[in-house]
Amino acid sequence: MASASFPARPECLTMSALPDLSRRQKRRLARHPERHGGAPEARSSAPPRRTLPWPLPALLAWALAWSLWITATSNGLPAAAGFVLATLSAGLFAIGARSRWRLLMTLGGFPLSLALSGLAQGMAAALWLLPLALLAAAYPLRAWRDAPLFPTEADALEGLETLVPLPPMARVLDAGCGLGHGLQALQKVWPDARMEGIEWSWPIRLAAGLRCPWARIRQGDMWAASWAEHDLVYLFQRPESMNRAAEKALAEMRPGSWLVSLEFDVPGMRPHARLQNEGHRPVWIYAIR
Repeated sequence: MASASFPARPECLTMSALPDLSRRQKRRLARHPERHGGAPEARSSAPPRRTLPWPLPALLAWALAWSLWITATSNGLPAAAGFVLATLSAGLFAIGARSRWRLLMTLGGFPLSLALSGLAQGMAAALWLLPLALLAAAYPLRAWRDAPLFPTEADALEGLETLVPLPPMARVLDAGCGLGHGLQALQKVWPDARMEGIEWSWPIRLAAGLRCPWARIRQGDMWAASWAEHDLVYLFQRPESMNRAAEKALAEMRPGSWLVSLEFDVPGMRPHARLQNEGHRPVWIYAIR
């Protein structure tokens, strides 16, 4: 079991404390001393990434589904074919939902409204199981105890490379990578690192692979997979999962590696540093010693 020791309080690294940094990283650190000059937080003025406000994604999904349904049935397609096409289109919006309830509402809005409208008479009853099948495939019951799809914002990790000195060609794992937003943010920080991701849902894993073709992404259980061979493990989980993350990191990760958690701190572990970019969630950084 790897042991860990941490400073009494979070701190940011200075130029003298980072002899292994590249010249580019040191120049960047020198240009932004206000981020790392001994203060407990590093800050960036990068604007937050804009997303569609809820419930606009659900409304757009329902509107698209109804448009496809009306177009399909008006052009002579069977009602069943129109239903499948419309439901699949809503599923595209549902994959990016930020919570389970939003996922259910986005995916189930069209089938429910169609049933209430009475326009689905004569359609095979088995087709009504399609939304449930899509939900089960995209978000299996086993994955519901972990975090829902909360994507990492594009600039949330900016400046992390000045606090975490990784070796060349480091192995970086996004545990529970979802659609790959975290991998994209990590790759932006460490473009030369070997990015890897693990995701339990196979449709979401396929989508992440399309979005991040430069990363090695596999379908699997992030808690069963080993973290031992990675130089850094990145997490964006729920608070209830952090105790489990601490146990796994201390049991498997080798000295000199790093555990990074977006938004939620890890109980029982003293943070090495805390990165706080303006308009973004805090980033907790833990050095395994």
